[in-house]
Amino acid sequence: MDQKDTEMNEKGVTSSTSGVVVQVREKKGPLRAAIPYMPFPVAVLCLFLNTFVPGLGTFVSAFTVLCGARTDLPDRHMCCVFWLNIAAAFIQILTAIIMVGWIMSIFWGMDMVILASYRDQRVPQQV
Repeated sequence: MDQKDTEMNEKGVTSSTSGVVVQVREKKGPLRAAIPYMPFPVAVLCLFLNTFVPGLGTFVSAFTVLCGARTDLPDRHMCCVFWLNIAAAFIQILTAIIMVGWIMSIFWGMDMVILASYRDQRVPQQV
């Protein structure tokens, strides 16, 4: 039994006797990483706006960056992240004619709500 456990551990497979922790990190593009972590009600409002007027919720979320909302781009300046969100909103508006922007806008709003729920579940960090 010990030999089988050691063979599994050498291959990187988790066994019941060892505690291997695997961390998976999603690699996001600059537009997707620029989605701000907003309060939950604001994220739901942006999802609602994106559902009925493609790009409007993304446009509103860009201003939350200027109000201090955190993003997954900590090394970029606040104005750069603001303009990335504005660019995403215009892409959604321009491609809404062929339905791509509308679908993208709804998914963008869903990502905002998901990130807002992560923000609410996160333990506050000490500064």
